[in-house]
Amino acid sequence: MVKFCSLFSGSSGNCLFLSAGSTKLLIEAGLSARKIAEALNSIGEDISDINAILVSHEHSDHIKGVGVLSRKFGIPVYANKSTWKAMEGLIGPLEEKNMVCFETGEAFSVGGDILVNTFPVPHDALEPVGFSFCAGGRKISIATDMGHVSAEVLDQLSASDLILVESNHDVEMLMVGPYPWHLKRRIMSDTGHLSNEMAGRLAAYLAERGTSRILLGHLSKYNNFPQLAYQTVQNALFEKNIYVGTDVMLDVALRDRTGSVIEL
Repeated sequence: MVKFCSLFSGSSGNCLFLSAGSTKLLIEAGLSARKIAEALNSIGEDISDINAILVSHEHSDHIKGVGVLSRKFGIPVYANKSTWKAMEGLIGPLEEKNMVCFETGEAFSVGGDILVNTFPVPHDALEPVGFSFCAGGRKISIATDMGHVSAEVLDQLSASDLILVESNHDVEMLMVGPYPWHLKRRIMSDTGHLSNEMAGRLAAYLAERGTSRILLGHLSKYNNFPQLAYQTVQNALFEKNIYVGTDVMLDVALRDRTGSVIEL
């Protein structure tokens, strides 16, 4: 059985849990080690059982707890060479055996139960990647932290059973919100973050190609709210005659609390 749970997903910090067979992973660790351990406990899991932490890029909302978790519990950390270079002065020293480097585009196995595929995404980090995971005959993909959806991203995400899609901001809320103009411009750029409308188009594209479970994630604290993200994406699906609850399951991964465990 494959299990997936969003422990936290948002601009304040990201951490996802995935397990298959005897292998248990964290994707990102962008909150304190204590908060992540408590979130795992709340779904019946223990931090000491985690086999690996996968890191997509070096921004603080993805790496805040990486160093402490690896040092305290001996957890191997997987990242590409550029991300390791960028994290070097941010997460503190790790044991060399727990510093695992992968090549972007490379597929590798963790624990023998989960095949990890990596692919480049358009975001303003040194070498950001997305992940898709194959386990137990299922495909789970993570599509966050990207300013637009490239052809390669579409190809990598297709045929996913479950996908977590970034629905970061509502454009109108962002434009009238408190952020300075340079930050608004960054968020809306081709290497920024996906809006609710863009998430809706991506969700509809994938649902037409067989994806049956969609989670909306990485919501902004100031430029979005869960009901708005959900409704915008639901409307985009409806326009393509895709019905939530019948053709596809749609939910929101919340920024500040742990979601339900999804079993596939």
